Formats: sequence, C-alpha cells, structure tokens
Amino acid sequence: MFTMAPTFTLPATIMQDQAQGVADSLTDAMSQMAAGGVVTLNASALQHFDSSALAVVLACRRAVLERGGEFEVLGLPERLLALAQVYGVTELLH
Repeated sequence: MFTMAPTFTLPATIMQDQAQGVADSLTDAMSQMAAGGVVTLNASALQHFDSSALAVVLACRRAVLERGGEFEVLGLPERLLALAQVYGVTELLH
C-alpha cells in the first residue's frame, strides 16, 4: 500500500507575535503522525517574516525527530536561508 508523506504548510506571515501559535499548532499536528515516517514542511507561501519563523521551522523539525521521523522542508525563502546561515543552523534545514 502506498501512503503519502504528510505535508504541512507555513502561513504567508510569521512574525514574533504569531510564531508561538503557529509553532504550537504545527508541532501538535506533527506529533500525531506515525513514528518513523517522513514529514514535509512547505514554506513556499512564507512572504512576511522575521527570525521567529526560523524558530518555528526548527521546532517542527524537533517535533518530527523526537517521534523518530524524518523531516524535510521545501520552498524556504532565500532570506530565511540567509538568517539560518547567520545563526549557524543551515545544516539543520537540509
């Protein structure tokens, strides 16, 4: 039987005041996934953000890895990748 890997999508805007709510919602949903599977986070809609968006992505990654799953992120904006490089966490996003 073929099953699709679950994909979660970031909203268009993640600023500091929304980040915790977005992270909580996504990590709760990701924690419900079966252990050992691949979970994809689609960031292509993300347009307006600050460094807290990076914290959201890393929280999602942590939630998936804690359940024994594999995490992949698609469509990261170049500016968010640049922030990851500044903070030294680029390797965690690949």
